Amino acid sequence: MDKNGEARLPEGTYFLSDVLNEKVLLKGKKIGKISDLIIRDKDKVAEVTHLVISRPFGYSSLMMPWETVMAFDGKEIFIDVDDVEKFAVKIPDGVVLLKDFILDKKILDMEDNDVEVVYDIKMVLKKNKLYVTDVDSSSYARFRRMGLDLFDRSTSPFANLIKKGHEKSEDALIPWSYVQALPPDLDSFKGNVKLKILKEKLNDLPPVDLVEILEDLDHEQRVMVINQLDADQASDALEEIGPNMQREIISSLKKEKVAKLIDMMTPGQAADVLSVLTFEDQNAIMKLMDDENIDKIKSILEKQQENIQNITTEKYLKVSPEETVESAQNGYPKLAKDKDEIMYLYVVDKQDKLLGVIDVKELLKADDKALLKDIMVKNVISLKKESKLGEAETMFSRYDFRALPVTDGEDRMAGVVRYRDVTKLTHHFLE
Repeated sequence: MDKNGEARLPEGTYFLSDVLNEKVLLKGKKIGKISDLIIRDKDKVAEVTHLVISRPFGYSSLMMPWETVMAFDGKEIFIDVDDVEKFAVKIPDGVVLLKDFILDKKILDMEDNDVEVVYDIKMVLKKNKLYVTDVDSSSYARFRRMGLDLFDRSTSPFANLIKKGHEKSEDALIPWSYVQALPPDLDSFKGNVKLKILKEKLNDLPPVDLVEILEDLDHEQRVMVINQLDADQASDALEEIGPNMQREIISSLKKEKVAKLIDMMTPGQAADVLSVLTFEDQNAIMKLMDDENIDKIKSILEKQQENIQNITTEKYLKVSPEETVESAQNGYPKLAKDKDEIMYLYVVDKQDKLLGVIDVKELLKADDKALLKDIMVKNVISLKKESKLGEAETMFSRYDFRALPVTDGEDRMAGVVRYRDVTKLTHHFLE
């Protein structure tokens, strides 16, 4: 139970074939078995809203809200309600039944050509909700539906088939985010699953568009997409994505594959990707790379470890939060004289603690009588005194700033780093 007294369901991954026909218990007694799941179609995933529970002959099926589930492990489902008969209702028109409407339907591409068949459906239980994340068109899914996965793979006469099917099963998963909105007339006999994009066309997409797709997927799906791409396309996509996603994806790829992808980049790009990894992972991957550019990449990585204070300027504009816009505008020419960074005003208190920042363009548009504290941006993106050059490069590439403030451990101003100083140093070094 959580602090609100609600059941906390353990997170996990399930397939629809694992869940169907499993028994449902109320207060320790079996009341029926799962015959279907009702979903609400969303953009990136679909959410399970109800269980359809079939009961012995003479009793009508139940449409049980997901919120009544107290325990769920794919084998036994425990619910908690006062009176099950309240849920003995006819399934209304317009709902989407996962087994009845989706399973065994054809998967069509954007030109309505048959691509695959939905043999199973992958679901993820997260934060007390059950989501549909992928449709499975693999031969392994067919074995799973037939119950062959229950056999000992080493002794089963189907062992080789099951092994080959299992190896290809991840490639056959199609993320729900690839699926178009389900047609309104979808039922047991009408409608098919149609894709927004065919997997085979991924390699034709520009890297920027690929990154947008990757951002919409979960971690497992991102790794799957990268593994499906041609090496050139995968390398370009890896360059474009943000550092956190880079680190997560690379951690799940084979180091030999990562080395191959990074080998296709320029030394500067390779260093940028390697710089987000741990020292141990950097070394392990570089040992697998071609020797041609390793020395240059290592030198760039070493340069990225240079402390940011070496290019920090103390010639920037500081203003008081209580000063008016009119006063700041009138005093700007004198204040900006001999300063290195004049496009931002940094709002500080008497102890030099950074409170906010004001772009000069915003200062010129503001009301004369407004106080600077009322027009400043309070959530300031900043670097620390101990930050490295590589971190500054990453911040400038992520945010469209001309300069970044540098603060100490107590948020007091220690200087400003300018974008052009970082790029000048980097370009000079790369030449």
